[in-house]
Amino acid sequence: MDSFKALVVEKTEEHFSTQVKELRIEDLPPGEVTIRVRYSGINYKDALACTPNGRVVRKYPIVPGIDLAGTVAASSDPRFREGDEVLVTSYELGTGHYGGFSDYARVPADWVVPLPEGLSHREAMILGTAGFTAALSIQRMEENGLSKEKGPILVRGATGGVGSNSVSMLAALGYVVEASTGKSADHAYLLELGAERVVPREELAPSVRKPLDKEYWAGCVDPVGGESLAYVLSRMKYGGSVALSGVTGGGEFAATVFPFILRGVNLLGIDSVYCPSEVRKSLWERMAGELKPQLLERMMYKEVTLDGVVQATQEVLDGKVRGRVLVSL
Repeated sequence: MDSFKALVVEKTEEHFSTQVKELRIEDLPPGEVTIRVRYSGINYKDALACTPNGRVVRKYPIVPGIDLAGTVAASSDPRFREGDEVLVTSYELGTGHYGGFSDYARVPADWVVPLPEGLSHREAMILGTAGFTAALSIQRMEENGLSKEKGPILVRGATGGVGSNSVSMLAALGYVVEASTGKSADHAYLLELGAERVVPREELAPSVRKPLDKEYWAGCVDPVGGESLAYVLSRMKYGGSVALSGVTGGGEFAATVFPFILRGVNLLGIDSVYCPSEVRKSLWERMAGELKPQLLERMMYKEVTLDGVVQATQEVLDGKVRGRVLVSL
C-alpha cells in the first residue's frame, strides 16, 4: 500500500489537534508484526487520549486505540505469519505506541495474541480491554476463593464496558449478580444481561456509614473506585474479594482496616495493561468459551468509522455510552 488512514493526535505548547490523516508504513513505530486492522474499540483511556488534558499519552504525535484485532500483513517473528488472525490489547498501545485507530499497526511480537477459535475480529473488539478486564477480575476473585455458592456478586458501573461484560460473564457462570448503576433508564438492559437485581448508585453512598456493616456480597467487580468503595468493603462477606480496576468515581476513598483484619476481605488490584502474556493468552481462550457473553452484540452501543471517533470519545467522556463503541477499519 502507498498510504493508509489513521486518527492522529498532535500536541505542542500552542496547539492540539485530532484528525484523520494519511500515513505510510514507514511512519509506524518499530515492531516485528505488522497488522491490517479490522476492528478497534473506544475505551475510556482512548477518550482521554483524544483530549488535550487527558494525561494518558506518553508522547506525541500518537494514534490512539488501546485495542485492535486484524490479520498479520508481515512478520519478522517466527511465531506469526502473514494471514494469521490476531489481537492486541493494552501495553503501550495507543498511549506510547501507535494504536488501533489506523488501517495498519506495527507492534512488538510479544504483545500479539492469536485470535482464539470461537471469536471473530468483531466479537474480540466488542470484548476488548473492557471484556478482558472483566474476565481477569472474575478469575482473580475465583483464585481467592470466590464460588457461586458463597453469595451475590456486586458489579459497579454496570452499564460500562467492564460492567456489562462482568454482569453477562458472571450470570453465565451461575452467579447471582447485582448490578449497580446511576442510569435508571438502563435497568431493563442490565436485567436482560443477567442481573437479578439492579442497585441504584445512591444505595452505595448512605449518609451514615459504619466501618463494618452487615455482611452481604461475596465479591465485587469495581471499575469505579471512589468514596463508595468504602461502603462496599464494609458489606463484604468473610473472605470476600473486591476486584478494583478503575477510577471513574475518583482515585481516593476513606476507609478503615476492619474489613481486612476482621473479615479477611481481599482488595485485588486488576492490571490489564501489563498482565503477563501467558495469562493473557489463556484468559482469551476462556473468553472464547465459557466466559463469552451470550448477548455479546447487545453490549455494543454503536459502530463508527475513523471519521466518527472524535464525537464518540466525547460521548464516552460525557457518560452517554452504554456498553462498547466499535471502530470499523
